[in-house]
Amino acid sequence: MAEGVEVGRPTRERAAVGEDGRSRDRKRPAVPDPLPMSVVDAHCHLDIADSDNGDWLSPAEAIKLASSVGVTRIVQVGCDLPGAVWAVEAAAQYPNLIAGVALHPNEAPKLKAAGELDSALAEIERLAASSDKVRVIGETGLDYFRTGEDGQAAQHESFAAHIGLAKRLDKTLMIHDRDAHDDILRILDREGVPDRLVMHCFSGDTEFARECVNRGAFLSFAGVVTFKNAQSLRDALAVTPLDRILVETDAPYLTPSPYRGKPNASYLIPHTVRKMADVLNISVAELCTALNENANRAFGGPW
Repeated sequence: MAEGVEVGRPTRERAAVGEDGRSRDRKRPAVPDPLPMSVVDAHCHLDIADSDNGDWLSPAEAIKLASSVGVTRIVQVGCDLPGAVWAVEAAAQYPNLIAGVALHPNEAPKLKAAGELDSALAEIERLAASSDKVRVIGETGLDYFRTGEDGQAAQHESFAAHIGLAKRLDKTLMIHDRDAHDDILRILDREGVPDRLVMHCFSGDTEFARECVNRGAFLSFAGVVTFKNAQSLRDALAVTPLDRILVETDAPYLTPSPYRGKPNASYLIPHTVRKMADVLNISVAELCTALNENANRAFGGPW
C-alpha cells in the first residue's frame, strides 16, 4: 500500500449501548501525562469505530496520539475475515503496527453452521502467511459467555486449528478466554503449546495465572485491572513474574478508570500502566522497560 494513503474506513462499528443496555458516554477522554519510556499496546482494534462518537479517532490519528504519550507500537487484531484483511493492510501501511489474524471464538459456531468454517480457516492461514508483519494468530480461544453448549464443539475445533496454525507458521498464539479457563488449558495441553503464547485481556485468578505462566504464557492486562471491583485480577497481576507481563487496551473496549464506559484508545494506556506499577510496587519506568522487552519476546522481536 502506498505510503501516506489511509487504510479504508474500518469495517465494524461498536454497539451504541453496553451489555447492561445503558447508553455510553461517547466523549473522548482527556490525554494523560506521557509515560517516561515507550510501551506496546499488545491488543487493539483500530478497525472498530464508535458509531455514536463524532469525536472518533481515525487509525492514523489514534496511532499519532498514542505515540505522543509513549505508546509507540500497537498490535492490531482482526477477529473475523474482514477484520483480518484490514489488519494485514494496516500493518503494511503503518511501520509501528503488526497484525494478528484469526476467527474470534464467537464466529466459529456461525461459520460451522453455515458450512464455512474450513474455508474461513484456510483464508486465515493464507493471510497469516502473506506478510512478515503478521506476527500473531489471534484472537482465538473460547468464549462461553455468549455461546451456549451447542456451540462449544465448533469453538473447540476452531481453537485447535488456530493452535496448529501458530505452530506451523511460527507465530504467536493470542488467546481469548471468557468463562472457559479449564477448557483453554485442556485443549492447549492436548494440542501442544506454541513457542509464544499470550493470554489476551487476562481475566483469571492467581491460580489460573500460575497455570498459564507454567505453560510459558505472557499475561496481557487491560484496563479492567484499574476497576474498583477487580481486586482478584490485581492479585493475579501481583503473582505474575515481571518478565511475563504485557499491557493492552482492547480498544475501543475496556477503558481504564477514571474513564470507564467511554471509548477506549491506545493513548489511554498510561492509566493502566500506572495502576499496574502500583500493584507491583515498582516504578513506572521499571515497568515500562519490562513491558517493552516482554513485547519484543512475545511477538518475535522488535518492529
